[in-house]
Amino acid sequence: MEKRLIIAVVLSIGVLYAYSFIFPTPKPVPVPGAKQAAMTSASAPAPTAVAAPTAGTAPVSVPAPQAGQAAAVAKDVTVDTDLYTAVFSTQGGGLKKFVLKKYKETAGPQGKDVVLVNETAPNRYALLSDSREFGISPNALYTASTGELKVTDGGKGTLEFATSSPQGITFRKVYTFSGDAYRIGLTEEVHNAGNVALTGAMHLLQTSRVVDAKKEGRYEVHAPSTLIEGKVKVDKLDDVQKNPVQYSKDVAWSAFADKYFMDGIIAEKGSISQVRISRPTNDALQRDVVSPTVSVAPGQSSAVNYAIYYGPKDLDILKVQGNRLEEVIDYGWFGPIAKPLIHSLKFLYKYTGNYGIAIIIITFILKLVFFPLTHKSYKSMKDMQKLQPKMTELKEKYKNDRDAMNRAVMELYKTHKVNPLGGCLPMLVQIPVFFGLYRALMYSIELRHAPFYLWITDLSAKDPYYVTPIIMGATMFIQQKMTPTNMDPVQAKMMLMLPIVFTFMFLNFPSGLVIYWLVNNVLTIAQQMYINKAVAD
Repeated sequence: MEKRLIIAVVLSIGVLYAYSFIFPTPKPVPVPGAKQAAMTSASAPAPTAVAAPTAGTAPVSVPAPQAGQAAAVAKDVTVDTDLYTAVFSTQGGGLKKFVLKKYKETAGPQGKDVVLVNETAPNRYALLSDSREFGISPNALYTASTGELKVTDGGKGTLEFATSSPQGITFRKVYTFSGDAYRIGLTEEVHNAGNVALTGAMHLLQTSRVVDAKKEGRYEVHAPSTLIEGKVKVDKLDDVQKNPVQYSKDVAWSAFADKYFMDGIIAEKGSISQVRISRPTNDALQRDVVSPTVSVAPGQSSAVNYAIYYGPKDLDILKVQGNRLEEVIDYGWFGPIAKPLIHSLKFLYKYTGNYGIAIIIITFILKLVFFPLTHKSYKSMKDMQKLQPKMTELKEKYKNDRDAMNRAVMELYKTHKVNPLGGCLPMLVQIPVFFGLYRALMYSIELRHAPFYLWITDLSAKDPYYVTPIIMGATMFIQQKMTPTNMDPVQAKMMLMLPIVFTFMFLNFPSGLVIYWLVNNVLTIAQQMYINKAVAD
């Protein structure tokens, strides 16, 4: 839809104003005793790719507990904050449920809270640890420091899981929570109480649920992304399923996101050495986050730290996380324009309390900024229209001598001080701003379930009664009839189809975007009336 919009806008402007110028990795090793189950939410699976041990060091093999036996003694630990409720399990020390309190699945007070993780199978929990070189398997049974944790009012809290292997290895996972932040600290620590030095890497497993793309909703954008060597790499799901990928240099974070929400693992002090991304099943995406190789001497400990993020793709919130996590939001080429517009939108919302009104104000401001360019454009087109009869005479007079006709036409432009490109170039300058605003509105979580007035209760959803798209099409028709043109009658009639085409395109667009275009059209009509009168005077 976005591509069709871009093509339609560029073509329409071009015709209206310038018609005549025209990488593979081994498959993950399944965890013994793990049972393949259907994926339901963002979590971590039993299969994982294990890092090769350092030369001369053999990985320690620990038999995994039977799934039924472990499940019988596993306990849940609930963490409640101002922003979310998270349920962890002593099975694997993993995350089995994560619910956001500030966001609803559907608009209205009766909507259910957004659920980012909801798992029932232990081998599907998120944030499982696989450190086979140290004798730790993903489904190891842990002991928890507490059975329940409540963190509110900006306070801090920690949850510790610990497990041991027969070889004298103690493995700890320490989660740190803030009452008013989505960021979760995670420390993985290995303590060697044995008699032999051990070397290996720690694997943090993350599996995210893959949902079929829908025409509406939050799954319109659904892909893994990684910040590596200062650049964001976005992998297509189908490509990853055919050929798993691996990133092994300067990895800052690994994320999986839909249109409005995401989960991410962020490196702290170079704690991510590799990220291996695969899609073992159609409904699951696996990310194996590997730490740098560590050596643990007898009686010593070694730890790696990460930051975990489960939450909204809010530009300001993501920027606070550091490591350029905000770049998980893909604004394309128009990011430098879209980001300031989003900040402006949020600033105006503080005073208006309505994102629809904020959109209208931004439209007014943009119209004022570009008024001089638009005035120059329409004046140039009006002047070109006045010269049309003389140009027709010259074409008839020199119909057999094209070079002479071109010289005569250029002389005519020079005499009357008319620039044939004057009507087009000022308008082209505005195209990047339009698409920047388009991207800002299209992927802004601020508009999700944000009401306007009357029947428009969700600016991120289409107009349920298609009122605004139809009115938008009508204003586009009026605007087109008022625009000066030097097209012949047949071409002009063909161009009258554009309002119809745009109306059908905008029927399923977010109502916030339709409101912008509608208001822009109304302002353009008023501007054209003023310019026509000014030119006539």
